[in-house]
Amino acid sequence: MNSFSVRVARWSARHPWRAIVGWLVFVALCLGAGSAVGTNSAKTADYRVGEAGRAEALAAEAHLERRAAEQVLISSRSGGALDQGAARAAAKDLTERMRRLPDVAGVADPLLSEDRRTLMVEVALKGEERDAKDKVDALVAQTSAVQKGHPALLLEETGSPSVSKGVDQQRSDDLALSEAITLPVTLLTLLVVFGSVTMAGVPLLLALSSIAAAVGLSMVVSHVSPDAGIGTNVILMIGLAVGVDYTLFYLKREREERSRSGGRLSSEALVELAAATSGRAVVVSGMAVVASTATLYLASDVIFSSLATGTIVVVLVAVASSLTALPALLVKLGQRAERRARRRAERGKPVRRVRGERGGGRVWSALLRPAARHPLATLCVSVVALLALVVPLAGLKITEMSRDTHSRDIPAMRVYDRLNEAFPEQRVTHQVVVRTDAARSAEVVAALREVAGRAEDDRLFTGASRIRTSADDRTSTLELKVPYLGNSDEAYDSLDRLRDDFLPATVGRISGAEYGVSGDVARYADYPAHQNGKLPLVLGALLLVTFAMTVYAFRSVVLGLLGVVLNLLSAAAALGLLVLVFQGTWAEGLLDFDSTGSIGSRVPLFLFVILFGLSMDYQVFVVSRIREAALAGVPTRQAVLDGIRSSASVVTSAAVVMTTVFASFVFLHIIEMKQIGFVLAAAVLIDAVVVRALVLPAAMLLLGESSWWPSRAVRRALAVPEKRSSSRPAVDVR
Repeated sequence: MNSFSVRVARWSARHPWRAIVGWLVFVALCLGAGSAVGTNSAKTADYRVGEAGRAEALAAEAHLERRAAEQVLISSRSGGALDQGAARAAAKDLTERMRRLPDVAGVADPLLSEDRRTLMVEVALKGEERDAKDKVDALVAQTSAVQKGHPALLLEETGSPSVSKGVDQQRSDDLALSEAITLPVTLLTLLVVFGSVTMAGVPLLLALSSIAAAVGLSMVVSHVSPDAGIGTNVILMIGLAVGVDYTLFYLKREREERSRSGGRLSSEALVELAAATSGRAVVVSGMAVVASTATLYLASDVIFSSLATGTIVVVLVAVASSLTALPALLVKLGQRAERRARRRAERGKPVRRVRGERGGGRVWSALLRPAARHPLATLCVSVVALLALVVPLAGLKITEMSRDTHSRDIPAMRVYDRLNEAFPEQRVTHQVVVRTDAARSAEVVAALREVAGRAEDDRLFTGASRIRTSADDRTSTLELKVPYLGNSDEAYDSLDRLRDDFLPATVGRISGAEYGVSGDVARYADYPAHQNGKLPLVLGALLLVTFAMTVYAFRSVVLGLLGVVLNLLSAAAALGLLVLVFQGTWAEGLLDFDSTGSIGSRVPLFLFVILFGLSMDYQVFVVSRIREAALAGVPTRQAVLDGIRSSASVVTSAAVVMTTVFASFVFLHIIEMKQIGFVLAAAVLIDAVVVRALVLPAAMLLLGESSWWPSRAVRRALAVPEKRSSSRPAVDVR
């Protein structure tokens, strides 16, 4: 009763108004600090990985990098033949307007499509590629002005900046939809759990305030670890899930202790009891999520670092709220309930008793019955069922989700499709970058011309090329066009042809030359390869952290190993289910997506890391109840059954909340976010129902007292028969 969580809760219970006001001030300060410093967004250089990244860095140092560009298509509004005179007049007007814009680096000459029905004007932008989307509005305004002056023509604009801006807007709209789904369902779930609007509102309000504080803090932290633009998404998704769950764990235990005490204990004492049990579990599980998520930093990738930062910040804030503001709120609500009870007693009315939280109901009794009666058979059948879900994982295909996978609900994407149809030779550009001594500039240019000559005779290339050399003659670039979509097999084949055949036979013969291929396709190929190279390191660290945290929480090596195995099994099963659903086409109509035949490159690693952390919520909470009973002298068999039954309702409620939050992301348009939402929702259900209700109890029943090895405390408690007789009556599901 003197642990850190109890001491903090005790102070908050004794000074409730100070704790509540202090929490509100903390949230306001976080938001204020974040607004003051702003978000430090990741730059283009932060995304560079692999050969493509090295080539881009070489080109950027020589000021030869490819610039972000917008394409304006001019066609007949009627869809018929193009009036080329009117089209070129519109193109001239557009070119003059665009060149006057301060952010425009240059405007290319108009290009007529092969069918002579579309004229294209390409506008290159100055500055960072990642910042280009913020400059699109000025270009769109000029395109609209030219459109008004030429009503018989149709002017449409697309390009990487326009698409990025459209994706951001779609993501914002999707998040609003997700919140509109998640918040009411979460509130209804909590109303069912507590039967009180006030008690149901506490977890939701604390979770939302934690999210607000985390958003502000993440803006401050972004100046140390840049934000990749997805931090807020992660904070909302993870923050609502763990924020409600942590509060739920605490609240349910306080109500249980209140029911058990029968009014003999004050609200302050009840809060301390909840802090000593569920409070400790919240701290341990929160630290487990933080430690697990921190392994994402080992991936050396700005996107994963941003995911890790958002998750860590919001989990730490959620833990802080459960230790400070929550005990204070519980005391104030408890004191109000006590005053009502006294007034009812004074009026001679019966005092309403708080409903106890013991037992798990008929559903959980039914779920536990197989493990209780036939643990070995239950374990075998459950593991085989999970392994069956793992089987599709053998066909896992990981790809970088490219621009071609974005939703066609984005207007710029529809124009992008028309651009690719009208100008197939403009679909993909490879940039070969070579750096060597200035004295060898002519030799490098000759080698690049030889590469261009080879490409002219290859069906994978269009034959169009451009060579540029830096002012210091140290760096030269060659741009080659490919008439295939960036996510096509032919585009990847053309990259392999360049890297494996053309360059080694030409540029590769120049002594001391640094060279590489960059471009969109090179990025799409190198990013998954980079992740696959980091995967063993991250997973190894993740397994070690999970094992160490479990051993620390329960002082048991056996439970540490069991936790690692169960987490691996549930994560692999969820990932196998993801492959089954999203790599095929049978669920497209059901979940509203167009299958890419692959899984987003970030999904598997993110799943493993986040799920390992979130699984610790259930692991810590359930096993803590089992260990608590064992320390009271209850035999291990009965402790397992009682512990799972007593935590069943809160595990069910927490799983419903988490599943709702994650499942709401399935309604998003962005395919990678849709996959993440689906797999996390599936993983939570598998973990909460199959693993915690079947596999865990069956395994612990078979292990018996060896589950606690080498914990001496449990063995000593089980060796004292007096404790067993004084412990609470056990309820066997048989």
